[in-house]
Amino acid sequence: MTAQEEIITPTIDFQAKAHELLPENASYDSCLACGLCSSGCPASGLHGIDPRRFIRMAMLGMNEELSNTPWIWTCTMCQRCAYVCPMNIDVSVLVGYARGAWPKEKKPQGIVRSCEAQMMSASTSAMGVMPDDFVEIIEETVEELHLGDERFKDLEVPMDKKGAYFFVNQNSREPAVEPEELGPLWKIFDYVGADWSYASKGWAAENFCMFTGDESTWKEMVKQRVDAINELDCKVWINTECGHSFYTMWAGVEKFGLETNFEAASLISYYAQWIREGKLPVNSDWNTGNIKFTIQDPCQLVRKSMGDPVADDLRYVARELVGADNVIDMQPCRSANYCCGGGGGFLQAGMNEQRRAYGKRKFDQIAVTQAQYVLTPCHNCHSQITDLGDVYGGDYRVVHFWTLICLALGILGENERKYLGPDLMDIGLP
Repeated sequence: MTAQEEIITPTIDFQAKAHELLPENASYDSCLACGLCSSGCPASGLHGIDPRRFIRMAMLGMNEELSNTPWIWTCTMCQRCAYVCPMNIDVSVLVGYARGAWPKEKKPQGIVRSCEAQMMSASTSAMGVMPDDFVEIIEETVEELHLGDERFKDLEVPMDKKGAYFFVNQNSREPAVEPEELGPLWKIFDYVGADWSYASKGWAAENFCMFTGDESTWKEMVKQRVDAINELDCKVWINTECGHSFYTMWAGVEKFGLETNFEAASLISYYAQWIREGKLPVNSDWNTGNIKFTIQDPCQLVRKSMGDPVADDLRYVARELVGADNVIDMQPCRSANYCCGGGGGFLQAGMNEQRRAYGKRKFDQIAVTQAQYVLTPCHNCHSQITDLGDVYGGDYRVVHFWTLICLALGILGENERKYLGPDLMDIGLP
């Protein structure tokens, strides 16, 4: 971020806000200054700030400095600082307050534009895909799938289906720029006989309005989606493989007290359930070369939302897909995982040098595993880890779970292999 032309006048008493974060009967005077928050934060040192320093500056009443530091846009609000803090202090809450206080024109414009795009139509798409365009893209992609694979000539992709069991949000990236990535998920739903539906409005999964620090637009985005699900009277809301979409939606529901007539669930947990039930009869027989995989635990899905149970589901699914001996965990992992640097709007912030410096820790984690592939159920993680590999010379690829599931079932189409390398490109093809 370039130097600011004007100093932002402080509107937040950071010391008072910091005290609001303390558990009952706790005191910053008893802080051990252990540094766990800073040592586990990949943003430490960027712009001369780290979580411990941020709190100390708040205690010293340095409101002007905290109101003007661009460090708040390099913090991904991943909450690892709170996870390891003996006092459970969540610096990301203070960061959120600070973001919200910045004038709109001074905020990273990539994040602002993504939020503005979401507010353009009932789609709530950060890539500006209009409702009619979404419906048309889905219809055209279904038709191509019917023509391209005889086994799925009767596959249906419901739209606005009243009373469907699952309401499925879709990340905008697929319909906007890679519709061929829609097919594998649809095939999985078809394979297990899922009763599901998209909606022509409120269908988009992502929510960058939260990352601008503007709670009113965050609430507006969540409410539009909640209303769409309630209107269709669906029982369970699930996102396609995406981390921040889950957190921004359900955290928003709780924060703003919105009425929901449905449950929230992770698609990853349903993958695990369907495999256990035999509805997805995957196995690792195809992995004759013992190709190694590691798993990226999305902060927004694991640490900030569902915890280690969903991380365990990630590993169960991965081991069933590629073989238990071929899954090599990064350390630390699960809820203690380091953020990759793709979340919190960092990818959209235009701060590439800082974002890649932040992500070097993740790159090093992956390198130690010597895995050829990184499995992650998060679009931001996917993009960030791919970019880190390109910048730092990584010898790995990043892949969605739906790709490997369809590969293991022998139903992955020839045009659905964008993220596979030469070692997997031809597996299962005639």
